[in-house]
Amino acid sequence: MPVITLTTDFGLKDGFVGTLKGVIWSIYPLAQIADISHEISPQNVLEGAFALWRAYPFFPSGTIHVAVVDPGVGTSRRPLAARLGGHTFVGPDNGLFTPMFEDAEKDCRPIEIVHLTNRKYFLPDVSRTFHGRDIFAPVAAHLANGVPLADLGPAISDPLRLSMPKSEKTADGWRLHITVIDIFGNCTTDLPAAALTERERVTFRLGGQEVRGLVDSYGHKKPGELIALVDSENYVEIAIVNGSAAKVLGARVGDVVEVVTT
Repeated sequence: MPVITLTTDFGLKDGFVGTLKGVIWSIYPLAQIADISHEISPQNVLEGAFALWRAYPFFPSGTIHVAVVDPGVGTSRRPLAARLGGHTFVGPDNGLFTPMFEDAEKDCRPIEIVHLTNRKYFLPDVSRTFHGRDIFAPVAAHLANGVPLADLGPAISDPLRLSMPKSEKTADGWRLHITVIDIFGNCTTDLPAAALTERERVTFRLGGQEVRGLVDSYGHKKPGELIALVDSENYVEIAIVNGSAAKVLGARVGDVVEVVTT
């Protein structure tokens, strides 16, 4: 049976996440539900896109990913579902699935996208402010229960795309962007570690501070020191040993990190 994942900016205080799960289980009691994150910064579509992008490849083929970071709820923005190879994504058409579309195109995977219009697969009463409950959760449950994607609405080929920041080569190094800030305040960038051939001869600049070279892990420097290292998914990360780099540097997702190689 397929796994259904949830990624939202709902937090855990108000019961919204539990409501989504209740809707899914009411329609498809056998559903297996996994939480990717519910701590996306409110209305931060880019942050939600990166969080889902980093996690989805680790789920099995057939997984259905519900993502709700939806500042345009109740407006003319479309609800959609997209099957990209072996994974299906359900949520608002606001650019949230941009990196997944890019992955599928790069890997030449089959792409099917539908505009969710068939109210048969929604809850009976659709509010203007909680499409996660009324549209996206029930659609995911019906998909998990075997409803064909084509039954949910007409095919579309023009989903909204975000302008995704990407690392860029410069005359003296790289121009990076922060893609993920984790609970510890570690700042992951969009630079694959493989791009740096001389790890000792590199300087990172962010928030008016500099970090020289890459260390192997957090324990190789003293508490409070600003460091750069390679994270568990082989991207360059800026961190503070036993502290929050994001807090000290005032960093946010999308911020630029300059890299100088010598």
